[in-house]
Amino acid sequence: MRFPALTAGMLAAAVLAWHAAPSFAEPARRVPAAAVDLAAPPTLKYDTAVFAGGCFWGVQGVFQRVKGVNNAVSGYAGGDAKTARYEDVGSGRTGHAEAVRITYDPRQISYGKLLQIYFSVAHDPTQFNRQGPDVGPQYRSTVFAENPEQARVAKAYIAQLNQAKTFNRQLATTIEMSKPFYAAEAYHQDFLTRHPSHEYIVFNDLPKIDDLKKLFPESYRPTPVLVNAAKGG
Repeated sequence: MRFPALTAGMLAAAVLAWHAAPSFAEPARRVPAAAVDLAAPPTLKYDTAVFAGGCFWGVQGVFQRVKGVNNAVSGYAGGDAKTARYEDVGSGRTGHAEAVRITYDPRQISYGKLLQIYFSVAHDPTQFNRQGPDVGPQYRSTVFAENPEQARVAKAYIAQLNQAKTFNRQLATTIEMSKPFYAAEAYHQDFLTRHPSHEYIVFNDLPKIDDLKKLFPESYRPTPVLVNAAKGG
């Protein structure tokens, strides 16, 4: 679900309604670092990670502003190639989740550190099959592990956070193995940067950027790395 285009009056009413509505989201917090992590390989220049946590606009926007990330692409994971289209995924019946594929330099940032940011500010990992106003399995919290080692680290981290009762509830995050990733349509890429005044972005995603800057100043980069860098947003 996305907010449609609104007139000024409608937007003001929506803002009031939004803030008046009860919120079940966990507040952003810097969760403890992963006790189990992947060692940086001496010869590997780039590695990839795929995370799902609600609308991919905000998740992409967060990781585009993380030092050590070379690229972050919005897309779909969990289903078949033939249904990897926005209109189909929105039905909630394709098996896909809106996801982001992150290409990163493991010598600058570890997989565990990416997970720490994912659990801290990119989304609320306690929400099951939803994220904020968006409801359905396509908005689930899922780590799409690229290999058994990533799955091992993610599983250990989820157990660590649950055991420490870091959140008020158990994490809803699941781990799915060996699911292909399909890039989303061009109009979804760099959406946060290109449309910073879009109602959905203002309400749901710009606060994540503020949280990243505040909670992870050592990892924050003010200039995002864009998919369509030549267009400059």
